[in-house]
Amino acid sequence: MTMLRFPGRTSSLPRFLMLVVAALMCGTRPTVNAGVVDEPAREGVVKVYPSEIRLATSRDEQSFVVQVTHSNGLTGDITSEVQATLLNPTLAKIDGNRVLPLADGATELHLVWRGQTVVVPVICDQAAVDRPISFRLDVMPVFMKSGCNQGSCHGAARGKDGFRLSLFGFDPAGDYYRLTREQPGRRLNLAVPRDSLLLEKAIGAVSHTGGSPIKKDDSYFRTILRWLERGAPDDSGPVPDVTAVELYPPQAVLNGEGSQQRLTVRARYADGTDRDVTSLAYFMSGNDNAATVTQQGIVTAANRGEAFVMARFGTHTVGVPFVVLPRDLPFAWSASQPENYIDEHVHDKLQKLRINPSELCTDEEFIRRATLDICGTLPTSEECIEFLADTSSSKREAWIDRLLERKEFVELWVMKWSELLQVRSTPQVSYKATVLYYNWLQEQIATNVPINEMVKQLMSAKGGAFTSPASNYYQTETDTLKVAENVAQVFMGMRIQCAQCHNHPFDRWTMDDYYGFAAFFSQIGRKQGEDPRETIVFNSGGGEVKHPVDGRVMPPKFLGGTVPDVAGMDRREVLANWLASADNPYFAKNLANMVWAHFFGRGIIEQVDDVRVSNPPVNAELLDALATRFTDYGYDFKKLVKDICVSRTYQLSTKSNASNVGDLTNFSHATLRRIRSELLLDVMTQVTDTENKFRGLPKGSRAVQIADGNTSNYFLTTFGRASRTTVCSCEVKMEPNLSQALHLLNGETVNSKIRQGNLVAKMIALEKSDNEIIDEIYLRCFSRYPTESERANLSAEVGVDDNRRIALEDVFWAVLNSREFIFNH
Repeated sequence: MTMLRFPGRTSSLPRFLMLVVAALMCGTRPTVNAGVVDEPAREGVVKVYPSEIRLATSRDEQSFVVQVTHSNGLTGDITSEVQATLLNPTLAKIDGNRVLPLADGATELHLVWRGQTVVVPVICDQAAVDRPISFRLDVMPVFMKSGCNQGSCHGAARGKDGFRLSLFGFDPAGDYYRLTREQPGRRLNLAVPRDSLLLEKAIGAVSHTGGSPIKKDDSYFRTILRWLERGAPDDSGPVPDVTAVELYPPQAVLNGEGSQQRLTVRARYADGTDRDVTSLAYFMSGNDNAATVTQQGIVTAANRGEAFVMARFGTHTVGVPFVVLPRDLPFAWSASQPENYIDEHVHDKLQKLRINPSELCTDEEFIRRATLDICGTLPTSEECIEFLADTSSSKREAWIDRLLERKEFVELWVMKWSELLQVRSTPQVSYKATVLYYNWLQEQIATNVPINEMVKQLMSAKGGAFTSPASNYYQTETDTLKVAENVAQVFMGMRIQCAQCHNHPFDRWTMDDYYGFAAFFSQIGRKQGEDPRETIVFNSGGGEVKHPVDGRVMPPKFLGGTVPDVAGMDRREVLANWLASADNPYFAKNLANMVWAHFFGRGIIEQVDDVRVSNPPVNAELLDALATRFTDYGYDFKKLVKDICVSRTYQLSTKSNASNVGDLTNFSHATLRRIRSELLLDVMTQVTDTENKFRGLPKGSRAVQIADGNTSNYFLTTFGRASRTTVCSCEVKMEPNLSQALHLLNGETVNSKIRQGNLVAKMIALEKSDNEIIDEIYLRCFSRYPTESERANLSAEVGVDDNRRIALEDVFWAVLNSREFIFNH
């Protein structure tokens, strides 16, 4: 006798294997694969989802979706067009696009469309058994689907109208108690279940602020009624957790407004079972302007664009990309040749979107762009002249190689890491400790220590702030929960703060995940050294994190991973070895995404530190490829930077074409990017031959070399320098504002630097002509010569001024205030 396990599959392996064997022997099979036609026919490739159907107990069912992909990449939902038959109709029946069990055994579902046949194995088990109702796996999903436990309804902190549910169902035990034990006899009427206030409110039979989320006698009504008729039981023991949720089809390219695609959702459980949860999943669209989705799982195309359509069931949120194109849009690929794997993935996405990339940028644009991005400086006029005169086909790659070996490359990336690691003086971290921390970081980057090794040192750091500077990481922030949040955000790109109080509404993270991850940092000890400015970090060996709902001691658990054995070990060392390794699927992707965002002005996932299911990558294949290469390179940072910079994608022009003029996310053309505050001050200083003085640094140092996040000046603050008080990428302000414009026009920075550098006067003393001086200004600031019309107009303006020096300095001032100078392009 087999044992029934929710949601209704048998755990008897021999019985299941017998059914599989029967499925393979039940009649003559067409020469096609399960779920997909092997060869594309004239009409396109037909696939059915899911590719196999397993049914158990009388209440089980499975919906299917049939999709055709045409040779031009467009997809179509042909579910209602196929002829569906079962090889043995005594074992199961077809109801629309659903298959329901009748008797135990194995058969096949045949789907025929325009001469093509797709075969799907169907296995039925315990078809005569009526499985028991489950509060957690049947009733709780109804609350989620109907919106009852959302923050705007009964999931609010204080509930709604005297009734409270846990937000998104993070506390099912508490929800059961409040339904059945709080105000006994009011919400449930077990004598006459249909008269229960729970049902009457839900269907609107009595006044209900939330309207009628459930209709009388619909599937949700029947589920709750069945539970009430059974006496509203709680689950007698642990129920299997949902381990994965599958959303089908995996992608779609819709042809024109009004095109539709239905979805199907399947949940897999920890006991190896699965079931169709399409009717219980909550559907969302990430972009209603491109495509909308109903709660029945029907996606409808709207305007041209992309939408990430999501389904939430339990604690899992999954999504699939939808592309919407104008109906029958004509398109011809420009056949741009890829330089490397980056271009291949970008081109694949652009062809799907019917977008042609722009042409390559000019040599003048390239040398300025690459030098700013890689080193945070501008090329000198001599470097520009040499580069523009070089006719070799490999000069761009050679220039990238030169830049990667310069100390300015190190300084730029030390600054960026200093922001992520919050390198700054605080009441807990002295200025001396801050400088030592910064110098340690600089040494790591300068010697090209693999990033994973640097992170491991950082995470497991112990000792004094002076003798072991990396330990300052645990002094900048001392709150255990905040440390865990920062580590997740910086090294995995995940903002898990939501899960501190409730399960994350748009991601997989639960409160158990949050407090399990925080447990890695619960045993950090701190004590004062002999020098009162120094703090010593050590492993205390004691200290736990408890779950705030039920007081459980939470064992350390990797985010999205397993519960490791930490007995007798420093928990942080265990975490460090996993965090900065290939076993952590988020580490390499997150760092690759951050590097990409530096060179393109936006990440493949944007914001770079907001990685979640509901904020998907615009090109998942590209991000996967970058992460794989980064891992294969042994986390060699320079190799990843070079891959990006030699790609055709990085070297595209900012000038758009007719097909990509509206594209802001798929890297079909370069975008204008305002130079960030430190670099803008540095390049102004560079082109005017002046020097700056910052606290703790000798005169002539660059702003990117400032160690302390609390060291700043009016220019840096006005233009959005990060104060390093948080790890959020949003700390660096790139948005223009009126204060910035007024400071450039009327402030002291530009005017004083032109006077202090005295560049124009020096060139006049060398008997340079007006045109030569204008050329020098243009080469310094724009990395190009002025056009003939620019040179003629400027020369004419200079010629009518009685004071030649002042006139040429006015030209210099105008250039420094121009968009071409302030933006990288």
